[in-house]
Amino acid sequence: MEQSFLAYLRGRCRSLPQVAVGIGDDAAVIELASSTPNGPFIACTDQIIDGVDFVSAEHSFSDIGYKSMAINLSDIAAMGAVPTSALVTLALPKHNATRIAGEVYEGILEAAESFHIAIAGGDISTYDGPLSISVTLLGHVPSGTPWLRSGAIAGDAVLVSGAVGGSLLGRHLRPSPRVQLASELRNVADVHAAIDISDGLSLDLDRLCAASGVGVELWASQIPIHDDAIQLAEQTGQTPFEHAWSDGEDFELILTMSQSDADKVLAMNFECELSQIGNTTSRTGLWKRDGTKLVRLSPQGYMH
Repeated sequence: MEQSFLAYLRGRCRSLPQVAVGIGDDAAVIELASSTPNGPFIACTDQIIDGVDFVSAEHSFSDIGYKSMAINLSDIAAMGAVPTSALVTLALPKHNATRIAGEVYEGILEAAESFHIAIAGGDISTYDGPLSISVTLLGHVPSGTPWLRSGAIAGDAVLVSGAVGGSLLGRHLRPSPRVQLASELRNVADVHAAIDISDGLSLDLDRLCAASGVGVELWASQIPIHDDAIQLAEQTGQTPFEHAWSDGEDFELILTMSQSDADKVLAMNFECELSQIGNTTSRTGLWKRDGTKLVRLSPQGYMH
């Protein structure tokens, strides 16, 4: 539903010069005169809802609050941008609203302090419904241009940060947004395209490829599989690779750049490991080599 509705919305929304990049990427790029000294102004927003993105009866409200900030920080990182401030809106169930708000905000403030984010405002309301948290995160591109999903070219190296799969075991509540990694990479490499992994490695990689008009030949054995994916596979009967391929909510980054830049950054030390998982091709779609043949892979993940 999400992708078809976004296509409809793009057709209905006017393209105005102050919005350089609008609906369809990890964040919007807004050209403002006041933002020129620090590059374009970046804005993104995400909402999480009880029963969909978390279960309040099972998860701590502090962790839920932290997640609401972290997922937006991941979107900012995917643009190669620096986060600065946030607007937070809470829709609270009437029962115990004050206590829930306080505990949720402990997690929000923890994330804000860790990433030097100012809480600039927002809104709080109560109603007969589940807890819902909406965070709008603002930032800027420190130099150059923002990273988009649409910049990959055939022959790029495809890199992924960290390890993927099995986030359901708890990592999805306290992900590690790769803001610092993005900042460091901007100084040493020319990133052509980027996206964060929210709905699944394969699904988000396919979205990047579609936006760029390229495909990818994957080195399936090089995909970094998280220990949680191995543990979860013992419970589900799926393979660790299947969890890494489609679980989602890893909030790692997929990046493309020239092979020479990739060779350079792969030899460097960052806050997390970077792995090359393939190269982009002019043949669209996701592919892996099986002997002398290319086998097409089906993207899988969470469809909104």
